[in-house]
Amino acid sequence: MVRTASTMMPLGTEAPAFSLPEAGSDKTVSVDQFRDAKGVLVVFMCNHCPYVIHVAPELKRIADDYAQQGIAVVGISSNDAAAYPDDSPEKMVIEKAQRGYNFPYLYDETQQVAKAYGAACTPDFFLFDGDKRLFYRGQMDDTRPKQGAEPNGQDLRAALDALLAGQAAPETQKPSIGCNIKWQPGNEPDYFNPAGTA
Repeated sequence: MVRTASTMMPLGTEAPAFSLPEAGSDKTVSVDQFRDAKGVLVVFMCNHCPYVIHVAPELKRIADDYAQQGIAVVGISSNDAAAYPDDSPEKMVIEKAQRGYNFPYLYDETQQVAKAYGAACTPDFFLFDGDKRLFYRGQMDDTRPKQGAEPNGQDLRAALDALLAGQAAPETQKPSIGCNIKWQPGNEPDYFNPAGTA
């Protein structure tokens, strides 16, 4: 595990297009499907990462709370499932069911979508507004695994509330911290720092 921080895509960036299969189904999900949403939260995540496991209950609560307000949520796993079988599409199906996620959980087998987003860690959060322009990227909150504090989603919830209220994006946006995305051998992006960035 390499402790890694978000690359912090520039605010206002248009959501990179994707069309990915949903684990365990015949469905393909694209960002264009959410044209009527008030916002889209794209989460790069996986099954086994302790940082994702830490935030998973709050991620479910956020997805449930804000779905009723017009926010679409999409989870994407880009990890090398050959090297990390716990992150295989088959295990993604089990993870989604056990967590009770109400959002699609997609598999980025080629890792090209992660690269397009500059995703670096799990979890890595990207919140886009109704025009699919980046409004917030960074951490869910200040809590981390094994520090004794339960996640509350403070930073991400504040950004979601601001978006829905038509307010400006939060001035302070702290990078998310997590395990590095497990890149396929030779497929590491230029921005990947194997020594970690935090």
